[in-house]
Amino acid sequence: MVPEEPAARILMVEDDAVIREATQLTLERHGYDVTTAEDGLEAIERFEKIHPDVVMLDIMLPGLDGISVCRRVRETSTVPIVMVSARGDALDVVLGLEAGADDYVTKPFDTQVLVARLRAVMRRAVSDPERPAPAAGSGVESFGDLELDREALEVRRSGQTVQLTPTELKLLIEFANNPGVVLSRSTLLQRVWDYEWGGDGRLVDVHLQRLRTKIGADRIETVRGFGYKLRA
Repeated sequence: MVPEEPAARILMVEDDAVIREATQLTLERHGYDVTTAEDGLEAIERFEKIHPDVVMLDIMLPGLDGISVCRRVRETSTVPIVMVSARGDALDVVLGLEAGADDYVTKPFDTQVLVARLRAVMRRAVSDPERPAPAAGSGVESFGDLELDREALEVRRSGQTVQLTPTELKLLIEFANNPGVVLSRSTLLQRVWDYEWGGDGRLVDVHLQRLRTKIGADRIETVRGFGYKLRA
């Protein structure tokens, strides 16, 4: 018999016991291995112990808040992070994304939506075989001083490795697949975040801001009223 693949490990950080227990049961019914934490410090300890495949992180936590936990995790890891906001406050969302989160949901959330978001961020954490690679044998593309190595899933700028999160990397790959082509926010939300409809344009804006900081502010051009394109 072929051994079953191990269940994806989720670290869920939530201080509300009712929400924590109900969501844990729901995620376990979907086949996930769920570890929980009640506050920020416990979250850091659990993260370092279990090395989860994805982190579901509430913003409002006692002691060390979710934004601080996200920043701490990003110091050493590119693990996918989905932030959870009770208020849906614009500032909370932006701060979470700027701290390094990949996506967010707001309470009260639909469990099917939550599971879909978690699956999407985990898919972005692995290579996408459907994306075309360049014909050259090396699999390395150059855009000025920027190099994209599709086979190794690495990015280098002036010879130095650039650390990108899975979402930032997939965003860059999407631009590299369409050099010089203007991509709208809705197109990027569909292709990078797997949103089939709608979605929050702030996801695109904040991730582009972070990506530009890492690869060069002038590498991705804004075409006002239409979207963005990668400069050759």
